[in-house]
Amino acid sequence: MKKEPNKTGPKPKELVEGTVLGLPIGRDKTVVPPDMVQELASLGCKDNEIANFFGVKEDTLRYNFADYLTKGREELKITLRRAMLKNACSNMNAAVQIFLAKNILGMSDVNTASESNAPLPWVETEEDLEIKEETQNEEN
Repeated sequence: MKKEPNKTGPKPKELVEGTVLGLPIGRDKTVVPPDMVQELASLGCKDNEIANFFGVKEDTLRYNFADYLTKGREELKITLRRAMLKNACSNMNAAVQIFLAKNILGMSDVNTASESNAPLPWVETEEDLEIKEETQNEEN
């Protein structure tokens, strides 16, 4: 006697055909949506990862979507900068504050050599040499 499978639970979904708006690229005219390329670039995906995702060559991706890749990477930088500033100012994270002060404000924790803090030149006069010799003779 065969037991019937449990009929509770969701039925498996069936694939349906749909349309995707994008640019046909490559010899096989693979349709790649530019907004998806930009979104993946804004997540920090590398060119080869994005190309593999869509099944196209890396050079073809760069040639056809250079502007979208650049814009996505700039969005990532802006998002990261916004998060760092929030972490530094709202959360009072001292390490991030120091990092941003050095990189954005140009501050430094190392003294730089300039005329104001350079060591003074040492010049010995005849009188200084005579005193030095007398001191050495008295010690001997």
